[in-house]
Amino acid sequence: MFRILLIEDDESLFKEIQERLTSWSYTIDGVQDFSNVMEEFQALKPDLVLIDIQLPKYDGFHWCRLIRHHSTVPIVFLSSRDHPMDMVMSMQLGADDFIQKPFHFDVLVAKIQAVLRRAYSYTSHPLSIRSWNGATIDLEKNKIFTHEHTIDLTKNEIAILSILVDRQNTIVSRDELMNRLWDDHRFISDNTLTVNVNRLRKKLEEVGLGHAIETKVGQGYIAIEKDETL
Repeated sequence: MFRILLIEDDESLFKEIQERLTSWSYTIDGVQDFSNVMEEFQALKPDLVLIDIQLPKYDGFHWCRLIRHHSTVPIVFLSSRDHPMDMVMSMQLGADDFIQKPFHFDVLVAKIQAVLRRAYSYTSHPLSIRSWNGATIDLEKNKIFTHEHTIDLTKNEIAILSILVDRQNTIVSRDELMNRLWDDHRFISDNTLTVNVNRLRKKLEEVGLGHAIETKVGQGYIAIEKDETL
């Protein structure tokens, strides 16, 4: 049974979401004090966070940023705001998905299931360690490290890196990546993948691998494995 922290100040919507998701055997917790969201997050240790953008005290972006400093737990935004920059901002801060209100509950459940499946399926992977260009990728802990640095990755970032490294030196199309990251990518902007890849590249720069993922215009992306014998 997965525990979901629902950070939503609209009490009627909170209760409706709680009732619907409880019927799917999820445990739903809310926030009592919107000025101390991090304390409640750390106490509850949820498997997934659903969070609105417009909240009392501080907005959802603020709390997403703080959560990402401490955890790679999946984060899904729920918002009535429809400006494209809201989605871009959420992805840049490390969110895994963005659902615009009003939404159909079947869509909400499907997206939650997809995010949880992506986030926690790697823990049972028989080969959770990858070696790539002198770095080690730990799929179970969502980390990439060298002798000098250790970098934490989000669930989407580790998924993208895993797919590309498993097919290193081969182009992986954008469509394939979107299909594998988001089960029903009709609800996902094409720019969302670009934002996730760019964020991954920025983190890889910290271990000297920022240029090891190349964009092939009109085709997709490729993870380059250097030939150390040359």
